Amino acid sequence: MSSIQVADQTFVAGPPERVAEVIASPSKWRQWWPDLVLDVREDRAEKGIRWSIGGPLDGTMEIWLEPSLDGVILHYFLHAEPAPEHPLRNLAAANKQRRVAGKRMSFEVKAKIEAGRPAGEPAA
Repeated sequence: MSSIQVADQTFVAGPPERVAEVIASPSKWRQWWPDLVLDVREDRAEKGIRWSIGGPLDGTMEIWLEPSLDGVILHYFLHAEPAPEHPLRNLAAANKQRRVAGKRMSFEVKAKIEAGRPAGEPAA
């Protein structure tokens, strides 16, 4: 089991292809995870992306897009250990920081895809 372990999911009312376009931008990755070095291990298009991560953490990260109803469930996973040159003093705080970063990312994607859509209405 990894010291830093995050698993989260958010429903996004929109087609997988549009969600995939938003998460495919390396400039967004820099914004969402500015301290991590991301190396794409597998670009799965409308199914998501898997990365190896470096920097202060060594491990893997994934966004998996699972079709559901009129949208997708955006699953976010992070499994990592502190890099030897970046020891952590507070593991609980580090886990929280990474959970919050993942939730910010998923809510930003959701807001972009669902912009202008009335609550309860089908995806455009």
